[in-house]
Amino acid sequence: MNSDYKIILQYDNRQNATKGSLIKFFRSLGLTVNTSTKARGNLGLYTKNRIDISKDIEEDRVVPTLVHEFAHHIHYKIENTDISKGGTLEKLFDTKDTDEIRKELVELTASTDYDKRSEVLKSLKEKTSKTIQKLQYLIKEDYPDFQRSKAFKEFDKYVRNSNARYLLKYDVVRIREGFFFPKSKILSVANLEKDFPDMPKAFVYYIRLKSEQRKQTKITRRMNKMGKYFLKPTELFARYVQNYFCTPSEVREKTPNTTRRFEELLKRGYYFELKDLFELYSARN
Repeated sequence: MNSDYKIILQYDNRQNATKGSLIKFFRSLGLTVNTSTKARGNLGLYTKNRIDISKDIEEDRVVPTLVHEFAHHIHYKIENTDISKGGTLEKLFDTKDTDEIRKELVELTASTDYDKRSEVLKSLKEKTSKTIQKLQYLIKEDYPDFQRSKAFKEFDKYVRNSNARYLLKYDVVRIREGFFFPKSKILSVANLEKDFPDMPKAFVYYIRLKSEQRKQTKITRRMNKMGKYFLKPTELFARYVQNYFCTPSEVREKTPNTTRRFEELLKRGYYFELKDLFELYSARN
């Protein structure tokens, strides 16, 4: 163990681990640590031998994020591959029997960040779905045979020569009007009644319905992307290490099989300097 960081951290434990002490430890290992970037829109980011922590991160999330990104560094050393592809639990836990480990890690992740973020998106999706149903009901008051799955012929005929047709694909558009001295004009779904005062109400509702459908598609896409991201082996491992560092007793209870294997490998030095990290902050073991 490097004596320089041992002296720096000899009075620390995991409960009072600080941003400064962790950064000194990581830098003593040859890592570059930046705290003044936007981390590409994330709380933190790891690229080969470099950790970026967002300058906008909340103070109470700095230490967990530092540990999380350091776990990615350890993963890179173990698997020595592009961890953005996700890696493998088999290599991370040095075993072919990963079924129980995967199950525990997924449940642990679902009870933390993933579950919170997915609940927000689920709520937005439900709200959008209700708005779509309401708009459909309003359209049916004037056009009882209207169906979302079929062409709305009356609307198509009306909008054919209207600039409102652009709002079927976009919420906001800029158009140019006039031949000799064209002027720019902004049209938006939010200002339909103002931009098209003569448009029948049912057609206004239809354009808004199409807008809500686009929103719903985007939310679904984000949910699918987030699910794939959070359930990558590298993310499952990093969140496990982060939580094990911050709340070891709770994590041991939730993930007995994973923790048993993790601690065996940790003692053997399989996780390289991760062993040093836990030795330095051993007060809560």
